[in-house]
Amino acid sequence: MLDKEGIKKIIPQREPFLMIDEVESFTPGESATAYKYVDSKEPYFKGHFPDNPVMPGVLIVESLAQTGAIAILSMEENKGKNALFGGINKLKFKKVVRPGDKLKLEVKIINRKGPIGIGEAKATVEGEIACKGELTFAIVDNNE
Repeated sequence: MLDKEGIKKIIPQREPFLMIDEVESFTPGESATAYKYVDSKEPYFKGHFPDNPVMPGVLIVESLAQTGAIAILSMEENKGKNALFGGINKLKFKKVVRPGDKLKLEVKIINRKGPIGIGEAKATVEGEIACKGELTFAIVDNNE
């Protein structure tokens, strides 16, 4: 289990854009499972939407991407690097995510070739799929 401080030792994102709260498990280069505790105090809920707060889909995808980055950037050869989006494929949103939800984030790396890879990503709330799809990433040095 990794808390936020442990997460920060692997991925470069920081508040307010660190979108995962804890990592339940990870296998370097293979998979990661993390959680986002969706809090009503997060600033985007003021405008998305004032009378009907919904976590923006792009932030769910970013949460999944950061979870995948835990799996990839925890590999010895990728320490100190960054994982950037290379593409999003077959992505579907199935359930609205609201304040108070515990968003479970699961990413399995299904393909890697050099600095490019694909992760099969799934976000769920209480076992119901909120979002799933494939995320393509590129590993780069932090100054690129």
